Amino acid sequence: MEDKGLWGLKAPKIVVEPPGPRVRGLLEAAGLPPTFLQPIAEKAEGIWIRDPDGNVFMDFISSRCVVNIGHRHPKIVKVLSRKIEQVTHGLTVERLRLEEELAKVTPGSFPKKASYALSGSAANDCSIKLARWATRRPYIISFAGAYHGVTYGALSVSSYLPRMVRGFGPNVPGIYNMPYPYCYRCPFGLENPDCDLRCLRYIEEYAFKSYIPPDEVAAITFEPIEGDAGWIVPPDGWLKGLKELCERHGILLIAEEVQTGFGRTGRWFACEHWGLEPEIIVLGKAMAGGIPMSAIVARADLFERGEDRFYHGHTFGGHPLGCAAALATIEVIKYEELVENAERIGAHIKRQLEEMKKEHGLIGDVRGKGLLIGVEIIKEEKSKTPGLEEADKICASAFRRGLYIINMGAFGTCTLRIAPPLVITKEQADVALDILEEAISEVEPLRMRKIEN
Repeated sequence: MEDKGLWGLKAPKIVVEPPGPRVRGLLEAAGLPPTFLQPIAEKAEGIWIRDPDGNVFMDFISSRCVVNIGHRHPKIVKVLSRKIEQVTHGLTVERLRLEEELAKVTPGSFPKKASYALSGSAANDCSIKLARWATRRPYIISFAGAYHGVTYGALSVSSYLPRMVRGFGPNVPGIYNMPYPYCYRCPFGLENPDCDLRCLRYIEEYAFKSYIPPDEVAAITFEPIEGDAGWIVPPDGWLKGLKELCERHGILLIAEEVQTGFGRTGRWFACEHWGLEPEIIVLGKAMAGGIPMSAIVARADLFERGEDRFYHGHTFGGHPLGCAAALATIEVIKYEELVENAERIGAHIKRQLEEMKKEHGLIGDVRGKGLLIGVEIIKEEKSKTPGLEEADKICASAFRRGLYIINMGAFGTCTLRIAPPLVITKEQADVALDILEEAISEVEPLRMRKIEN
């Protein structure tokens, strides 16, 4: 890849303290406060976003896990330019080829079929419909803290924040939420491994014996690493046990990989870390290099029942531009070995963060896989009190220095979200970590510093 324009930058460039005058004017016109901490993109390439004032920010969240291969990757730009000259809508060769490629890169050696949509939310809806249609069972199990989207089906299996559902009820019926294995803040107050995976055993030993007939459960939908809840990584054995539970009761397993897919965690898909082959996998976000595109890929036999065939369609599902961009994205990830880079650079970043944790009491936990890393911020080390205000201040301080990072978290917690594009280099990652530590040091009270006397 040629080094030119923003692609070749090694560090952020702040020419005027953000928000600068032009951005302030745009924010005011849009009714947004000057404290709005998101770059307004005038141009974006690679891991960089330049705003109208000329400030260049490092995008440390990949536009919320959308641009895994970087902003405006040259391959995507070339493919889209060529495709828009050929067709704007309709069935294309790329759409047919894409289904073949998705079957190859997703886990599972069984025959597969795909169904396309435009967003992760719509793809989650499709997965629920397919599970109910194929099994003729009414119930879906999801997990506390999950974020699956904002359409009614996706919203109904989500439980990220109360504001997501407030005022919109009733939601889609037949959804049951189970505890997710949040080991840093175990919902049962236990310690792993002494807990014997109580959160998993709860499903079969309590829920199935009291209020959910297991033979009427169509599917369990889960995030292999729970996303907006704070990028919570399940302990070893949990996903294997979940799969075994599903097999005992004839329940389908839906892996929701909208954020974790396409190389993000150092594997093509996060469930591969645990050797899992779900019957249905949900894709979105990074699937097409920034072009709206999503899909489910599932066992082929689930789409047919006798003479009936499953139907889920959108006017713009499988759009020519999206399919062409998705094929190009898969090619870039393979050719540039971005899965391997995510594993390598992610391990480096995680090691550095764990060292940082030894020096800073505001850091309660560091967790993640590949370039999907969460840094949970706390007020008090011993009590693990969530540091909501502190996390916001860290993000603001980093933003002033040219590092775009956000925080998130369910259950009243807050975790810094570290997920740069997979094209990031070790040198660029070190620059970002230096800025992040400066921001933490600026916010952290002196009494919290872990400084040797």
